[in-house]
Amino acid sequence: MAAPRLTRRGLIAGAGAVGAGIALGGVELDRALGDSSGSGQVPFDGAHQAGIATAAQDRLHFAAFDVTADRRADLRDLLRVWTEAARRMTAGDLVGEVDALPAPPVDTGEALGLPPSRLTVTLGLGPSLFDDRFGLASRRLVALAELPPLPGDELEPNRSGGDLCVQACADDPQVVFHAVRNLARIGRGAVVMRWSQLGFGRTSTTSRSQTTPRNLMGFKDGTNNIKLEDGDALDRHVWADAPGWLRGGTYLVARRIRMLIEVWDRAALSDQEATIGRVKESGALLGEQREFDPVDLSSKRIPADAHVRLAAPSTNGGIKILRRGYSFTDGMDERLGQLDAGLFFISFQRDPAAFVELQRRLGSTDALNEYIVHTGSGLFAVPPGTTPGGYVGQTLLG
Repeated sequence: MAAPRLTRRGLIAGAGAVGAGIALGGVELDRALGDSSGSGQVPFDGAHQAGIATAAQDRLHFAAFDVTADRRADLRDLLRVWTEAARRMTAGDLVGEVDALPAPPVDTGEALGLPPSRLTVTLGLGPSLFDDRFGLASRRLVALAELPPLPGDELEPNRSGGDLCVQACADDPQVVFHAVRNLARIGRGAVVMRWSQLGFGRTSTTSRSQTTPRNLMGFKDGTNNIKLEDGDALDRHVWADAPGWLRGGTYLVARRIRMLIEVWDRAALSDQEATIGRVKESGALLGEQREFDPVDLSSKRIPADAHVRLAAPSTNGGIKILRRGYSFTDGMDERLGQLDAGLFFISFQRDPAAFVELQRRLGSTDALNEYIVHTGSGLFAVPPGTTPGGYVGQTLLG
């Protein structure tokens, strides 16, 4: 009989506890929405990684890592232990004992006593991982290339790139911090953190069960986003269907977009609404009454350079992406004495070319460019989900 272990919720559970949690994932939609029993658990295993077509949580900790190990076996072992640790944490368990004296505790302990809070941990692989270190060059997909320079870029190297990424989302900021902190600690000696970003307040609606949130500009954001209930749209625009190791996975684009808050705050309401193309209070398109009134871009009330017009699929050859961003604030910019705050944009798409095409259009003519600047960037391939006992990246590394 397996030894009992302490869960985050302060309960003693047998080795079968995680397996019981995994059993909740039989229905993909239930898995995406999360456990409604009160524990707030989103099962880790499934056809696709959780944290993509999952009802967006309130908090984010995103981190990119560079791999310092130089053997393929080490990379495989890292992804195995990260997967198992993520599986434990999303089930509400610790990654290890907290009282194993005299050695340092295996789990850092700050989430002890907290429920899972709908924690999801999503792992991605960057283009730079596919080099001669691990013999993966021949396995790199053509689409998995560094994003080209884009209009509006003022990228900072220490906020961009990375061999691996971890996206941790939950409804408790301490739970997401704990997840990334413990994965970083487990990976010590094999990876170093390149950059990270904390986020609060989801800026997109990813389920019909959610109300539309507001971003730091005060506008409703993500009204027409792909929803997890839209299975056909997910298949058409999000999940990769090409044969090979990424089938059933997707591509993640992360962009740190700083909002020039002080400039925005000096703009008249009419200018703000013309920039976005929506009424600030209701979220309705200009000239309409309700947020979800049909999009009619023939209306002359919506300026030619309004964000909503330029981002609409009907003006971009039908391009759609699944947005899953968060607001952020990182104190003050000491050079300018202004707030360093904005949108940590995350999108999932079956082909990064969709994002590039959309951003080139937006970055060239969008009226919103007067108020934003892109300071960080990353592209990662997100492998498909796992079966119990498997690990993320197994389709690539075997």
